[in-house]
Amino acid sequence: MKKAKIYLSLGTNLGDKEQNIICAIESLSRILGNPLAVAPTIETEPWGFQSTNTFLNTAVAYRTDLTPTELLAATQEIERTLGRTTKSIDGTYSDRPIDIDILLYDDAIITTRELTIPHPLMHKRLFVLQPLAAIAPQVVHPIFKKSISQLLKELSLQE
Repeated sequence: MKKAKIYLSLGTNLGDKEQNIICAIESLSRILGNPLAVAPTIETEPWGFQSTNTFLNTAVAYRTDLTPTELLAATQEIERTLGRTTKSIDGTYSDRPIDIDILLYDDAIITTRELTIPHPLMHKRLFVLQPLAAIAPQVVHPIFKKSISQLLKELSLQE
């Protein structure tokens, strides 16, 4: 079976943020193998909630034979292991030691109660698109049929 190419977004705004990103990538790599690409981290303001803690964000690419549901379970387990005790509920966000979002899984379009791929808000978030464009500028969003660099350009013009 052909391995799927996946893109993940990582963010942290609590504790040793650089170490949180390193630990998340190491944990992912134990499950998925070596990353195909890791974007430089960027520092960003909180999105969707108020906090005095800035975020570090990055994006990583892997190949996997995990199903999307298995991948979600793996990322959630890593979040718990690294200290994340609560998930965002109905768009209510809070400070967190790590957040791992599945952005893209090949060109799959998946909508279930537990999982939506592509990530439903990625095209509205500079902190997602900037790192993703650094490692996947020509990858095409399967719903919008635009490249990541094009989505970033359009969002940057709106900001």
